[in-house]
Amino acid sequence: MTATAYAALVDELAAAIAAGRLKPGDRLPPQRAFAYHKGIAASTAARVYGELLRRGLIVGEVGRGTFVAGARPSPGTVGGVPHDGRIDLEFNFPMLPLQAGLIARSLAGLQRADVLGAAMAPLTQGRLEAARAVAARFLATPRWQPQADRLIFTGSGRQSISAAVASLVPVGGRLGTEAITYAMIKGIAARLGVTLVPLAMDGEGVRPEALAKAHRAGALSALYLQPVLQNPIGHSMSAARRAEIVRLAARLGLYMIEDLVYGFLSDDPPLASQAEDRAIVVDSLSKRVAPGAAVGFLHVPSALQDKVEATVRAGTWSVSPLALDTGTRLMADGTAAEIGRLKRADARRRQAIVADCLAGCRIEADPRSYHCWLYLPGGWRSEAFAAAAARRGIALTPSSTFTVAPGHAPNAVRLALGLPTHKALRTALTTLARLVASDPDAAEATE
Repeated sequence: MTATAYAALVDELAAAIAAGRLKPGDRLPPQRAFAYHKGIAASTAARVYGELLRRGLIVGEVGRGTFVAGARPSPGTVGGVPHDGRIDLEFNFPMLPLQAGLIARSLAGLQRADVLGAAMAPLTQGRLEAARAVAARFLATPRWQPQADRLIFTGSGRQSISAAVASLVPVGGRLGTEAITYAMIKGIAARLGVTLVPLAMDGEGVRPEALAKAHRAGALSALYLQPVLQNPIGHSMSAARRAEIVRLAARLGLYMIEDLVYGFLSDDPPLASQAEDRAIVVDSLSKRVAPGAAVGFLHVPSALQDKVEATVRAGTWSVSPLALDTGTRLMADGTAAEIGRLKRADARRRQAIVADCLAGCRIEADPRSYHCWLYLPGGWRSEAFAAAAARRGIALTPSSTFTVAPGHAPNAVRLALGLPTHKALRTALTTLARLVASDPDAAEATE
């Protein structure tokens, strides 16, 4: 088949999806059946489906087939912006009614011109050292005490991840990660020219044998892991699994990028507490305090410190002077810690609402977490369910967003619990429970 004819088939299906003749959740024929119907080679059918998958128009679900994806985000949601006018269970930035007042009280001193001027002045070595000392005390727990001189600041948790990956993985290199993981790591890896290698998981996270097998198949440069309240599923590694992963990483000579952005909700220790020379810890204030608290942290093994610092500077990922000043104030006077304590209690209350409203559904959730994983019954597909929820004024995230390997999305959605009020959360979850129990065709017919 000519390239023109191949492109025509892609355009034909894309047009049918755009026009609504193929709707979100509709199942496409198996590739061999499609090839027979169109009179083309099976390899050409695979190319057509692959291009539609690349465009985000279809999604594959293991053991179920290939389905039309949900509608593209509206212009108001492009670029990772929360939905206005909806109950937002998509973006996971927990916000409390009291936190703005606590933050305002902490930052009241910045109203003075001389104080604000100093805060906005260029960062000096002395200011950085003072901020590191405050951050080390703030991040310390009974089971892990970070060293101040190993802390590097960035503008956010995402920037910290980017800097860590860029420091450890060369262009074209392989980064091992959970098969279902933080969605933004896919974009970070693509921009840096890094190949993500999905590692099989169980209820405790990455399986050691999967890590060893992937490394044998092609040397990994590093690992990206979420050992505490993993996003999106919510698993945490047991002590035994932590020890296994640490030993294996040391034997294979691998550094670990340990994402602890949700670690403040748990007392579990980081992997770095067992492997300080093998783990880069990533954290930030955005979840602990507020999205506008734009301070990210990297706690780096001493052997990597110069390299990571140079990477942060070269990538323009350095923290701004004003953000570091405000973040330091919030950490030093106890405000950040108090907000963190309030959020720990709030997360448990929200999970109790989940348990009540979704009692008849299959979910995976940790009572300490701000998100949960909702499995769908056989009649529903995750993309179609997300589209149906959106039509009812609820934004959520289908599983395909979090899968590293295309076409391997489980039939589930992630619910982020932190943005709505408790009342709005209960309303949304009650609606979703009814939607889960409904027939997909009947649900669409009543809209």
